[in-house]
Amino acid sequence: MPFTHQKHRLPTAAEALPGRDTPMPVSHQHFVNGHPLQAPFPSDTQQALFGLGCFWGAEKCFWQIPGVYSTAVGYAAGFTPHPTYREVCTGLTGHNEVVLVVFIPERLDYDQLLKIFWEAHDPTQGMRQGNDTGTQYRSGIYCYSETQQAQAKASKVRYQALLKAAGGQDISTEILPAPAFYYAEDYHQQYLAKNPQGYCGLGGTGVCFP
Repeated sequence: MPFTHQKHRLPTAAEALPGRDTPMPVSHQHFVNGHPLQAPFPSDTQQALFGLGCFWGAEKCFWQIPGVYSTAVGYAAGFTPHPTYREVCTGLTGHNEVVLVVFIPERLDYDQLLKIFWEAHDPTQGMRQGNDTGTQYRSGIYCYSETQQAQAKASKVRYQALLKAAGGQDISTEILPAPAFYYAEDYHQQYLAKNPQGYCGLGGTGVCFP
């Protein structure tokens, strides 16, 4: 997205902005499918959390997939509680732009979400994605269970081998236990549905995940 920064180093906890105790107010319903945007979610759903560049395009990659119940964009893997977008863009929160995916495992396997993740962006670019530069655009998988973490790590090994065979670079994706997720401002939620001609900087490597 056009409001970018040039920060390429994650801040320490001591350097991070203080944030606030108040959650970001967001709509109750998903703009596209009308499902709840916030918990509680149905008992037959699970959650996944991904960072793959600008979260406008990242969210659209997932909300259109059958078996996805809801999606939301926000900030995670940093230090600042309940940050604003402008704060994240300073590079002084440590947060990544992420998409929360609520899915129905009986209809959509986590491995299928991983396939979408790997193919939708270039996971070798470090602290950037395309023209979007800075720590908030880093590639990341944030896991809600040991099973998710094992699947994510295995998929990274598989995709790295495919990239190497195609002449690609080393993957820079971080794989971590899911940190706190902070909702982004309401205008960011389902942004490309509200603004069909809006900016999307995502671009994959062209290497398919089997």
